[in-house]
Amino acid sequence: MQIEMTIKGLMVDPITNSPIVILRDKEGQKVLPIRVGIFEANAIALQIENISTPRPMTHDLLRNIIQDLKASVQKVVVCDLQENRFYALIYLALDGDTVAIDARPSDAIALALRTRAPIFVEDTVLDNAKTVDFTSEKSDADQLHKWLESLDPDDFDYKM
Repeated sequence: MQIEMTIKGLMVDPITNSPIVILRDKEGQKVLPIRVGIFEANAIALQIENISTPRPMTHDLLRNIIQDLKASVQKVVVCDLQENRFYALIYLALDGDTVAIDARPSDAIALALRTRAPIFVEDTVLDNAKTVDFTSEKSDADQLHKWLESLDPDDFDYKM
């Protein structure tokens, strides 16, 4: 089953200093942190902050190509988690058909923001993400898990 999520915020992992996008369900019961690259975090942050750039960034270009081809982004889905790596699909409507395109979650999320498409996460991904080690050392992973559990979702803010 797919659960609709929204972007609660972007933050920096205090242990690894890598960016994390925080997805949260509409009821505020489920939270999914996804580590992303710095460039993807920047693309997400630019859209969250409604900052326009003088020239199209990669995700803006992708949105423009999709629109010029008379297609539309129906939704993006974080659909799988394998070996601590998240996977996503971008669902496009094109000529009366639906096409699913493999993508990194960070790129799918950046595109969803630009096209105002909904973001979903498979419930199995949410269930399995609870056991993901975000760092290579167990003590750091325990520390990160305790930190994530102690977060108040209302405190999330973009701080990059």
